[in-house]
Amino acid sequence: MMKVAESPDQLYCLGLGSCVGVAVYDPVAKIAGMIHVLLPSMKEFESAGQLRTKFADTGISDMVAELLKKGAVKYRLKAKMAGGASMFDIKDNSAGELMAIGKRNVQSCREALKSLGIELVAHDTGGTKGRTIIFDIETNLLTIKTINKGEKVI
Repeated sequence: MMKVAESPDQLYCLGLGSCVGVAVYDPVAKIAGMIHVLLPSMKEFESAGQLRTKFADTGISDMVAELLKKGAVKYRLKAKMAGGASMFDIKDNSAGELMAIGKRNVQSCREALKSLGIELVAHDTGGTKGRTIIFDIETNLLTIKTINKGEKVI
């Protein structure tokens, strides 16, 4: 899922486990987008369907293109992200890396942002607990609600 909006709107990602929520914003134009990344790479998971916004590599670039169409300026874009938890205790090391979707999602999001020249200014990733995030376009603050850990703002 991906959404682009303007201030005074807020953007939400509910129930992030191994998924990653990425907010990309232009702090001057007060335009932002948020994407709920389910999987690291469209090339790697072709059987997952062709919805580009499921994937870090294609979804983030599509969201940035949409932000630019709406009036954001590329050199001003910044990003914040949260999620990418390890939701399963994996005992089999041979399957461990493949099954570490949270970690792989975080890495793929970082790579996608870097390839687009967008600075990741704050993040809250990893761990073993699910999160819900809210991005306030007016203030550029990302509120993270983590299960059994309370709330923090980055």
